Amino acid sequence: MKKALEKGIVMDLSNYLSAELSILIPVLYAIGIFIKFSSIKDWKIPFILGVAGIVLSFAYLISKQWPANGEQWFGLVFSSITQGILAAASSVYANNLYKQYTKRNENSEGKTEE
Repeated sequence: MKKALEKGIVMDLSNYLSAELSILIPVLYAIGIFIKFSSIKDWKIPFILGVAGIVLSFAYLISKQWPANGEQWFGLVFSSITQGILAAASSVYANNLYKQYTKRNENSEGKTEE
């Protein structure tokens, strides 16, 4: 990790996801957990979260300022898609981190330390 920091490889999510929309990460995580307990298949959950992230981003961004022309509409749609996907991807990543962390003892059982 230290070498990655020295080389500038580590990505700062705040450079890409706006601060106002970062609240979508735990919201989408909660939606994902809710969906997990439904009859929807697991492989569909990231796609559903992606669409939900885009829709919620669009709703927030359009509430801030109504677009006046085509250029602003394009910017709104582009921002909604990119911000929604980033929020959904972060939520899925957080879920996978949690799963791997809770399974760490299961995976290390039977292995010897070198």
